[in-house]
Amino acid sequence: MEIDKLSVIQTANHNLMNTYGRFPVVFVDGYDSTLIDSEGKEYTDFLAGISVTNLGYSNPKVKDAIIHQANTIIHTSNNFYIEPQVALGKLLCEHSFASKAFFCNSGAEANEGAIKLARKSAYLKYGSGKNEIVAMKGSFHGRTLATLNITDNEAYREGYGPHPTGFLFTPFNDIQALEKVVGKNTAAVIVEPLQGEGGIHPVNLDFLAKARELTEKYDCALIFDEIQCGMGRTGKLFAYEHYEIEPDIMTLAKALANGIPIGAILAKGDYAETFAPGNHGTTFGGNQMATAVGKATLQEILENNLTDEVYRKGQYLKAKLQSLQEEFDLIKNVRGLGLLLGMELNIQGSEIVKEMLAKSFIINCTQGNILRFIPPFTITEAEIDAMVLALKGVLEDKGV
Repeated sequence: MEIDKLSVIQTANHNLMNTYGRFPVVFVDGYDSTLIDSEGKEYTDFLAGISVTNLGYSNPKVKDAIIHQANTIIHTSNNFYIEPQVALGKLLCEHSFASKAFFCNSGAEANEGAIKLARKSAYLKYGSGKNEIVAMKGSFHGRTLATLNITDNEAYREGYGPHPTGFLFTPFNDIQALEKVVGKNTAAVIVEPLQGEGGIHPVNLDFLAKARELTEKYDCALIFDEIQCGMGRTGKLFAYEHYEIEPDIMTLAKALANGIPIGAILAKGDYAETFAPGNHGTTFGGNQMATAVGKATLQEILENNLTDEVYRKGQYLKAKLQSLQEEFDLIKNVRGLGLLLGMELNIQGSEIVKEMLAKSFIINCTQGNILRFIPPFTITEAEIDAMVLALKGVLEDKGV
């Protein structure tokens, strides 16, 4: 069936809420690291649905899991045991710090649940008063009313007040500032080991070690948000493995089921035992479809040792981007881990994103001037070379 792009765009403008600044492209198919639009044009994807389709667009195990589950059962209530949910929970716990998991539908839901888990645990131990959540400057943790208040962007919060209280910010990677804000009223400190929306900033080992020390001192939770940087994206299955410091709670989503909506909260120790029936729940979270595909996705990463491949490709991409930095003064920095890389510019990046799209390459800009490169793990060195060559041409046209 042919799709009329103009009709789709006009209907969207008429019937969908205006929450996205969309590009005038309608994708209808894809394979590996390639997307195909309604007019048959192919694009090389360096965004992966914002770190979602890590295994690309044609992974056979993911497709088989979807087909199998669609042919059997898609959903039942969590009032009953769900075999693929149990299997995925077991697999995640076996390959992480955690002892128990809870499944939901998105990253924002996972972070919302993690906040509840930390506060509930503090309440059960100490009663009311120990409820502050300390987040980092530059963070992004979601758009629900609670997660907006641990997301460091005032524009996202404007117009949604009054806001819930008990949320504090401290500068990322600033140990002295962290020591001043964490104390007896702290229920949790939440950190992205590699900030994504905030500009591709990795956490410093010393800062993370201090966060671990302070949360142990004040008996509060250390939460790692690995929604964007987890699931192999950094060259380790989980980003915290680069630092050998374990959290008490970790949140996952995005790539956990390669595009099927799912989120997860992983926890250990007392935090894993905090929730009781009625304390938290979800209708759709952890259903058969989502967790079957999540299991297939995780197995594909583990069985094929894809983290080593991500590390190698990430090093190759980073070196290529750094070669552009040597050539162009408008590039301030190239940073990141694995296949989650950012290029900081002296100019705004939105026009560069548009020009790269016209050249059939999908990249992204965050914080106004940081180009973000998050390709599927299926990206090839030849595709990286082609993208870097196209980017070089765009930068040359800037005449800087």
